[in-house]
Amino acid sequence: MQKFTNLAIFTPVILAAAFINTGCGKTEAKAPSPQPLPVKVETINLAPVPRTDEYVATVKSRRSASIQPQVDGTLARILVKSGDRVRTGQVLMTIDPLNELERQRGLYEGGVTSKQNYDYAMQAFENSKADLESAKASRATQERQLTYYHLTAPFDGIIGDVPVHIGDYVSQQTLLTTVDQNADLEAYIYIPTERAAEIRMGLPVQVVTSSGELIEKTKIDFISQQVDNALQGILVKAPIHAPLDTFRNSQLVKARVVWSTSPAPTVPVLAITRIGGQSFVYVAASSDNGTVAKQRAVSLGDTIGNDYAVSDGLKAGDKVIVSGTQFLVDGMPVRPLS
Repeated sequence: MQKFTNLAIFTPVILAAAFINTGCGKTEAKAPSPQPLPVKVETINLAPVPRTDEYVATVKSRRSASIQPQVDGTLARILVKSGDRVRTGQVLMTIDPLNELERQRGLYEGGVTSKQNYDYAMQAFENSKADLESAKASRATQERQLTYYHLTAPFDGIIGDVPVHIGDYVSQQTLLTTVDQNADLEAYIYIPTERAAEIRMGLPVQVVTSSGELIEKTKIDFISQQVDNALQGILVKAPIHAPLDTFRNSQLVKARVVWSTSPAPTVPVLAITRIGGQSFVYVAASSDNGTVAKQRAVSLGDTIGNDYAVSDGLKAGDKVIVSGTQFLVDGMPVRPLS
């Protein structure tokens, strides 16, 4: 009876040992390798990349006139408003010398002005009457005298601000308005003095919109020999040939001065990823197990169309991944698409 019991206890131990030995003899199954992610790649090439600085420039017309009266008097008529286009010789405003006489008489009688001023106004009125009377005998003389009281446009142009009103008393120091010829425009650019050694005639300039869209390419054709003390800058000018409705006199624009152009790598905007303010790209690189995505930090310059200029981190011939970058991690297998 005792032998049976011992055998019953011993048998499970033998079976367990046999099971363990059998299991140890098998090879464990390996996890399947991840399938390479299909990605699109672009080979990095060198492209001409400009080295630029951007400044705020002012558009100015080469022909701009300030309209001021040649005689004192009361503004009788204003025949134009801001923004009007006028022709050479078109009457803009008229001054009435008789109103000035009546004004001075009222001031004198009210004790506001001296008799000398009143007498001067009387004499000016009498002189103007005499001028007009004598002008009747000569058309040329008449036209010359009338210009004192009829202010005309000196050339075709656009009326600027009109700060005066009918009935205002005006003198020879009063600015009535301006006439700007919206042609022969120039961009006035002040360049910091530390750049003085790099300024030269013919230096390329790009006039751009606030969003950076190119409007016109031009070149510097004037360099001032003096430094503006207030701005600590050197004035340069560049002609603008855009259509007349593109710019206005005194308009502020952005101007990029192109100091030099040299070949440099460029990378598509879509290839860039950013982590903590640092820019990265993924490069398709060869490894023992095939092609993998390698993360690489890059230093970016200005945008050129849909690309970034790269100042550091890439070289010509590198194959940059431009699709599926949101799914990539460093060292991940990829399959470049042709």
